[in-house]
Amino acid sequence: MNQVRTFLLFAWLLVGFLLWEAWQRDYATPMPPPQEGSAAIDPEAATVPPEALLPEAVPGKEAGQEQEAGGSGRIVRLENDVLRLEIDTRGGAVVGAELLAYPETTAADAPPVRLLDRGTRYFVAQAGWVSPDAEAPTHQVLFEAEQDAYAMAPGAEAVEARLVWKGSSGLVLERTLRLARGAYVIEVRDRLRNDGAEPWRGSPYQQLLREPPPPPSSSLTNPEAYSFVGAAWYSESEHFNKIQFADFDPQAPLDVKARKAWIAMLQHYFFAAWIPPAEQTTRLSTGVVGKRYLIRSLAPAITLEPGREETVSNRLYVGPKLQDQLAQLAPGLERVIDYGIFTVIAEPLFWLLSMFHALTGNWGWAIILLVILIKALFFKLSEAQYRSFAKMRQVQPRIEALKERYGDDREKFNLAMMELYKKEKINPMGGCLPILVQIPVFISLYWVLLESVELRHAPWVGWIQNLTAPDPYFILPVLNLATMWLTQKLSPAPGMDPLQKKMMQAMPLVFGVLFAFFPAGLVLYWTVNGALGLLQQWIITRRHGTPARG
Repeated sequence: MNQVRTFLLFAWLLVGFLLWEAWQRDYATPMPPPQEGSAAIDPEAATVPPEALLPEAVPGKEAGQEQEAGGSGRIVRLENDVLRLEIDTRGGAVVGAELLAYPETTAADAPPVRLLDRGTRYFVAQAGWVSPDAEAPTHQVLFEAEQDAYAMAPGAEAVEARLVWKGSSGLVLERTLRLARGAYVIEVRDRLRNDGAEPWRGSPYQQLLREPPPPPSSSLTNPEAYSFVGAAWYSESEHFNKIQFADFDPQAPLDVKARKAWIAMLQHYFFAAWIPPAEQTTRLSTGVVGKRYLIRSLAPAITLEPGREETVSNRLYVGPKLQDQLAQLAPGLERVIDYGIFTVIAEPLFWLLSMFHALTGNWGWAIILLVILIKALFFKLSEAQYRSFAKMRQVQPRIEALKERYGDDREKFNLAMMELYKKEKINPMGGCLPILVQIPVFISLYWVLLESVELRHAPWVGWIQNLTAPDPYFILPVLNLATMWLTQKLSPAPGMDPLQKKMMQAMPLVFGVLFAFFPAGLVLYWTVNGALGLLQQWIITRRHGTPARG
């Protein structure tokens, strides 16, 4: 296989992969219209009134406006150095979350990413207690708060907000939400006390409820279009599982018992997850309410005798998919960074990039060092490829002579050309393997740039201020086009008919246009890779053979 077919093969594989991903996203599983209702969950097989587990938050006014009867409570703000939360006293739900270290865009005045929101992009985290036969502090009851805002004091290690609910039967719930410095994990501690005269029995639950975000622009080169958006859950026995919103079935919801479990809602770069205690056996379920989708964790029931109390702690993660932290928080939580079928290659690639980033302090230079390392690892393989090319260029005049001899008889011409290759010990397949080996590396790096929040908005030098966005001035795509054109000039093309020659001449332009809309980090990788390959090919061609004329 000559260099022409190698380029074509790469183009077909790359474009085919992107088309398949786009088809899967747009047509493979159409989103069904949500249906009303949600399957009720019973703690320990007890009968639970459906209204007690109704997951839809009570609608109300926005923060800062007066509370209406039956509407939302007032908003309590809790903030550390990286996370600003809004907690609704109606249910003690986290209804707003701003990630202070992650602006929406690269603009200097860009607001921070707002992950949780009870507005048009509805996404909230709720928690409560349910009882089969008594009053319980669900996520719909009204708490009282001591103050409206809790900010971290200078030098403090953590900040806490405290909410209190008192039931008519003597049940009291004190909920404390604690944020440590630099943490995206909220420790939610419920202290339930029975000041009544009768035993109380019930179960704690946590749930995430959201409306699907508007679909991103459909584009083969738009990274956000390929990122998974939906629910996810993990258990010790069944490990990591994802559920697209299209797969939520109100008639057959998820219903599994799990240990070392967690539930999550994922999107591009960011997610929210409830993490129950690892030793606790929980029941995981899904539901659909109106236009909203939920995933819930329900713990086993407890019995609280009069005068006794019980404290239950759960963790809520609201933040970026930070690869160096998630595995320490819960088993399998690092799997929310989803590289798909290329995980086995993408994870080591990111690890290498992280090492180079620690060395250089810049993700662009880390990508360049990664290219150099990969070229060094495949140096001998590439050397064999370019030696084969050099020999093919030496015999190219003889191949042209064979072509004139046999005219339009392609079968005889191909047999004669193969015989010449055999006589000169030329392997026509030698040019394919290095390219084929690099294709999965190339696609894996695409997924690393797609999913790694560490590279989000990362600058390189000069005009490249965002490696995950296209080059604004198309300089890297032009350099890549020039590199491909020069590589084409050095590569042999024996026995090529006029149509193939035109296709080959168009390939640099086709790839140049295609790469103009890819993330700059990906184009940087391919341009540096191509430039180093061009240099190596030029040296070996000069050393092992004289370029053919014409």
